Amino acid sequence: MHYQDLKTAIGAGLLSFPVTPFRADGSLDMNTYRTHVAWLAQYPAAALFAAGGTGEFFSLTPAEVVETVRVAKEVAGDTPIIAGCGYGTAMAVELARECEKAGADGLLLLPQYLVGAKQGGLYERVKAVCNAVSVGVIVYNRDNSILSAETLSKLCDECPNLVGFKDGHGDIELVTRVCVTMGDRLSYIGGMPTAEVFAKAYKAAGVTTYSSAIFNFLPKQALEFYDALTTDDDATMNRILTDFFYPYLAVRDRGTGYAVSIVKAGMRVIGRDTGPVRSPLTDLSAEEHDMLAEVICKAFGEDVLKVA
Repeated sequence: MHYQDLKTAIGAGLLSFPVTPFRADGSLDMNTYRTHVAWLAQYPAAALFAAGGTGEFFSLTPAEVVETVRVAKEVAGDTPIIAGCGYGTAMAVELARECEKAGADGLLLLPQYLVGAKQGGLYERVKAVCNAVSVGVIVYNRDNSILSAETLSKLCDECPNLVGFKDGHGDIELVTRVCVTMGDRLSYIGGMPTAEVFAKAYKAAGVTTYSSAIFNFLPKQALEFYDALTTDDDATMNRILTDFFYPYLAVRDRGTGYAVSIVKAGMRVIGRDTGPVRSPLTDLSAEEHDMLAEVICKAFGEDVLKVA
């Protein structure tokens, strides 16, 4: 996919990141992954992130990241596949090239490992990855990798395949500054954990789409919320926030790292088990799993459990 086509695609609809299934021993379960991505691709997501944050990029080896991209491309049909990419600059460049060879339509550049850096260092890292591939690149502002509007502007001048900005930092002033400064040069994606609860605020800042974790196990409901956002249907958004998302957050916030773990628990609730999370993450307890099931059923009815 040409990087300009990717830019158009990611700005045109809801995005999501499939979980990465593991067996009980922690090994990749690519048969289940193949089934899961094919199932999600039936729904009108604008793109899917292979080995994104909810796909546990941080726990995958580089070879496993490339394998998830290859398999996702085999089964996703016309849905673009964007590969997670990260670590230090040299590793990110190598991984970016391998993901492009595996068929990735674009890259999501996650924060570097461990260390913080000045704007000049972040600029060099993004530029190196963009220069290493011909596909589109999306930068992820989060944690120890926060690009300023000025740095992004410089990168856009020098890297035509830098096409997207995803924010998981939550600084609305910075997000607004980026959107105003860059205009239609980039597509903008909300990337906060459980992004729906931030969606209205981000839309006001200029961010019109986001990546939905619950799309993994509630794709119809995720799309209902996104459609309500795009049509300014506050009544529907407020109902889903009140009935589902706020109780969901109460379960998610019971454990560190549960933003990922709760999604895999949701997969189990609907009968499409994708296995455990990898350490250092931990799964929800049996009690918390039952709490999540109750939240889902109360919000959407027991028929949602028949999705499998």
